[in-house]
Formats: sequence, structure tokens, C-alpha cells
Amino acid sequence: MALTRSLRPLAFALALGAAPAMAQTTLLNVSYDPTRELYAEVNPAFAAFWKDKTGEEVEIRMSHGGSGKQARSVIDGLPADVVSLAISVDIDAIAEKTGKIPADWRSRLPDASSPYTSTIVFLVRKGNPKEIADWDDLAREDVAVITPNPKTSGGARWNYLAAWIWAQKEFAGDAAKIEAYVGALYRNVPVLDTGARGSTLTFTQRGIGDVLLAWENEAYLSLDELGEDAFEIVVPSISILAEPPVALVPANAEANGTTRTAQAYLDFLYSETGQKLAARHHYRPAKPELADPEHMRLFPDVERVRVEDVFGSWSEAQATHFSDGGVFDRLYRPGN
Repeated sequence: MALTRSLRPLAFALALGAAPAMAQTTLLNVSYDPTRELYAEVNPAFAAFWKDKTGEEVEIRMSHGGSGKQARSVIDGLPADVVSLAISVDIDAIAEKTGKIPADWRSRLPDASSPYTSTIVFLVRKGNPKEIADWDDLAREDVAVITPNPKTSGGARWNYLAAWIWAQKEFAGDAAKIEAYVGALYRNVPVLDTGARGSTLTFTQRGIGDVLLAWENEAYLSLDELGEDAFEIVVPSISILAEPPVALVPANAEANGTTRTAQAYLDFLYSETGQKLAARHHYRPAKPELADPEHMRLFPDVERVRVEDVFGSWSEAQATHFSDGGVFDRLYRPGN
């Protein structure tokens, strides 16, 4: 698959498939940026499974974008049957502001409704010319860092919190030193794209920056499509346990008459086929024993810290760091 086909921002602003003539059910999955390739395989696999099981045709349409923007679209009325977003607070926001998702949505599926996990790694240019080895290098004045805007992108929030986790450990909890480090890192960011895929394109296609803070799966996708002669992955000493969740939107599904199919679609993500596909696309499956060992061997060992262990909860992290006037707004001063 050519990179120019799979990593074009305009082509993926809203990926809506053409409806097959005999489709009886259509599902809309509103998802975050880097899941495009994963669901491009999951969706036909589920459609075949559902046809074999029930005799019913199903079409799955996708909408992709920054997780925060996608959540706001659902809040504003985008009729998602299911959501597969980057962070739990984005689904919480839909639940709180619309009532279309129950407050206890995490308990409706296994593993707190995260069928796969990920982490944050560094993608650098081949040969690692700036000799970037760990988080401290991202604050050097000679390093340009590419990362999306945490106000619109869930992946960007994972990036920010992963950097904070390293600084928390490195500076033994000294708040002034932690903030100085994170502020220095973001002074090195020349452009904040709205989503993770946009940042990947900025780095890989536009040639901007020395290092991309990336979802692990997005970094491996770049290697798969551009080749290891163009980029390489640097695994930091510590990172974050990223748990992107999925959820049914019961109010929409009931209105659309899709509840049974939509629930089966989410359950399929936990099936052997779903878990194998997750691992194939470089997501760490919730049930690694179901994945192919050849895919599991590719995942590097890295200490992955839970948000709850440092920030209390995602809700607390969101309020403290990413709300209007929060820590990020205070530290990020473009042009300074």
C-alpha cells in the first residue's frame, strides 16, 4: 500500500464507503485518526462473519479525525452507532453532554472497553542524525518536535502526558522543573496539527521536524509503508499505557435499528480474528494469546505507566492540563 494513498489527509477526512446494493444494515463508526488501516480490515472481516452467522448484509462506514474533534461531532449530532476514540474522557464527554451513552459504558465490554492498547514512541529520520535517545533530548534547542494539538487530538494528550511522566520521574516530582521541561519541549514544536495522522504527514511527507511523537502503531505504519531506509523508531526509557476505548452509542443505535449488529461489531473486536487484526496493525491486543506470535514479537519492551498512577484519573488529567486556561495553555506559547 503506497503511503501517498493511505496517509493523505484529505482522502481520509471522512472515509465513507459506497453502499452495497443489498445492504440491510449500515453502521457508522466514529473513530480517531490512526485507526484507518485497522478498520479497513476489521470491517470487511466483520461483514463476512455477520453474513455467515445471520444471513444479513452489513456495511460499516467510518469517520476519522482527531479524537476530541470527533467527540464534539457526535455531541453536535453526528449519528454514530459506535465510537472508537483515543481516550476515555472523549467518550465521557459524549455521555455527559448528550446522555446518548450510559455513564457506566466502560463496564459494558471487557478490559474497560479497550480491545487493544498502545504506547508512545519516537519516529526519527534514518540514522537518527540528532542522536535522539530519550525524552530529555526533546527539550534541546537544536531539536524540532512534531506532535499534534492536545486540544483536538487524543494522541497528542497521550504524548503530552507521557512526556510529563518521564519528567515526573526524572525530576523527582519537582513541579517547577517538570513544567520547565514540558514548556521547553513545546517551544520546539513548529506546528500543531489537529490530529495524529496530520502530524505523521507533516513529518514524513513535508519533511518538517527531527522527531515525531507517535502512537506505536502509527510509527510502525510509517516503517511498513516508507521502509526502514527512511525512518527508524526510538523507544524511550519510559512511556505511557495508552488505552483507546470503544463504546456503543445506545440512543443512536436504537433510533437507527442497529443495536444488535452494532453490539456484535464491538464484540468482534475481542474475537480471535479481531485480536489478530489488531496485532497485525501494531496495536497491542487485550488478549495477546489470540494474536499471531510473529506480530507479538515486534512489540518492544517498554515501561508503560498508567494515567491513573500519576494523574489520579483521566478526568483529573483533562481538567488540570487540557481545559481552557489549564497547564498546557499556560506552558504553550507559540512563537516564543
